[in-house]
Amino acid sequence: MWLVIGLTMILLFNLFNTPQGQNTSMTYSEFWASVENGNINHVTITGEKITGSGQDGRPFYTVTPDDTELIPMLRKSGVDISVREPEETPWYITIFVSWFPMLLLIGVWIFFMRQMQMGGKGGALSFGKTRAKLQEGGETKVTFKDVAGIDEAKEELEEIIDFLRDPQKFTKLGGRIPKGVLLAGSPGTGKTLLARAIAGEAEVPFFSISGSDFVEMFVGVGASRVRDLFTQGKKNAPCIIFIDEIDAVGRHRGAGLGGGHDEREQTLNQLLVEMDGFESNEGVIIIAATNRPDVLDPALLRPGRFDRQVVVPVPDIKGREMILEIYGKKTKLAKDVDLEVIARGTPGFTGADLENLMNEAALMAARGGKKEIDNNQLEMAKDKILMGAERKSMIISDKEKEVTAYHEAGHAIIAKLLPDTDPIHKVTIIPRGRALGLTMQLPIDEKHTHSKSFLLNTICILFGGRIAEKIIFDEITTGAGNDIERATELARKMVCEWGMSDELGPLTYGKKEEQIFLGREISQHRDYSEGTALKIDMAVKGIVLNARDKVEQMLTDNIEILRAVANELLEKETIMLEDIERILEEQSQKDVSPAGLPEGEQPSIA
Repeated sequence: MWLVIGLTMILLFNLFNTPQGQNTSMTYSEFWASVENGNINHVTITGEKITGSGQDGRPFYTVTPDDTELIPMLRKSGVDISVREPEETPWYITIFVSWFPMLLLIGVWIFFMRQMQMGGKGGALSFGKTRAKLQEGGETKVTFKDVAGIDEAKEELEEIIDFLRDPQKFTKLGGRIPKGVLLAGSPGTGKTLLARAIAGEAEVPFFSISGSDFVEMFVGVGASRVRDLFTQGKKNAPCIIFIDEIDAVGRHRGAGLGGGHDEREQTLNQLLVEMDGFESNEGVIIIAATNRPDVLDPALLRPGRFDRQVVVPVPDIKGREMILEIYGKKTKLAKDVDLEVIARGTPGFTGADLENLMNEAALMAARGGKKEIDNNQLEMAKDKILMGAERKSMIISDKEKEVTAYHEAGHAIIAKLLPDTDPIHKVTIIPRGRALGLTMQLPIDEKHTHSKSFLLNTICILFGGRIAEKIIFDEITTGAGNDIERATELARKMVCEWGMSDELGPLTYGKKEEQIFLGREISQHRDYSEGTALKIDMAVKGIVLNARDKVEQMLTDNIEILRAVANELLEKETIMLEDIERILEEQSQKDVSPAGLPEGEQPSIA
């Protein structure tokens, strides 16, 4: 290849440096006419070429036939003549010109042979090779010690690790290890982290690839990559193959888009055959991850392919605390930090959310010049993630600020006075995100089901802000828009999904229609009559209006407490549960018994 390039450069150099013809070219007759007119006084003869210049100094160039009388005639005309031997073309140029086509073909052949030898390393013909990354056992630093909050999933995967280390322990009893394990869970719950931990724990080769790496625009490329992946797996058996986001290639077949030669379906068919076909793949364990197991093809989930489906759940309160401890070890936490309080205040947070919370706290501490992360930074980071960043630069009029204070005070008082509700954690009128103020409740225990009374009380709390505005200012604002939307949605679910309406009974109304290919709900099918639809609307409206009337009565009876909490908010902008309990204690000492409770009973102070 370098020889071809070098010879080409030599040829070009000689071509550009070879003396070229002059600016003027004459025919034979024009040349003699110029000689007879005396315009040419000197010529140089080189072979068949005549070069020279005329009286006007203009150069010329012409070619003449073999003429024996040429020189005598020129001398007779008084033209000076000089003769030169013709320059010979260098030998290497002659050889190169004759051999150039052959050298070019040889160079092209060598280039393509090298590309074919490169294979999966980026060669031109490597599009059918797998893109899986191979990690030898022990290369990954992540282990099961770095995974918390999903103990059940860890146990099932540890069993696979034990089988790879000592297969006879299981096979001597006639058992066999599952061929495939599907990790299903919400985004951020730690599916990929689990796979990395398996790679760190298992002392076997570990292939990792994404589902989207199989599919290309060319039909058959994905299937070819699947075949090559399992071929590489057999060579390195026992090994683990991890396919992330398998729903990219494993969706339902025959979804109506794409014909029989659809690339995604061809890839899925090949994956099905490789996992459980005529050829055995002993020692190759497939682990896949997805957050949409509902869109996967049923053939992919049957026993013999993905034998186990391991659910990776959102961590509970103890799991969140353990996850915070793991990430806390990587940062500088103050000794008095209470991670249990942070875990209680982050229901629904995944492992990724908790990692983000700890990172935000570290950034806030660094910006503030702190040497350690304390409870204040963790609380501020949690509030930022849950409610958005503080909009301190937002200009709010005194009137709007007062309305917001009464609005949030209404939420807080109803949440405090009603039983079977989550305790209040913080109330603020500092704008965050799109909200002008927020009331945050902190659940004591992890809840997986909710009672009807809890749901009704939640609707009452949502209406606390709107009713407080109406009682104090005799006017309503748009600030309760989101509260009303959530209350209406919750009431409709109580009626249509959870069967909590006495009039309509324990029935489900409305069937969701989904497109398999899109993998999402696109419409709601009405499987009930117009008369039933009217009853549903009346039932939903009744729940909402009853909650509104109940809240209006409670706030009217406790208007002094409402004013006191609102004034506290206007003064401090942010108050905690202790402040609300202190206000209730002060009002009880003034013999103002909060209404909404049995006579003589005071609200409990936790």
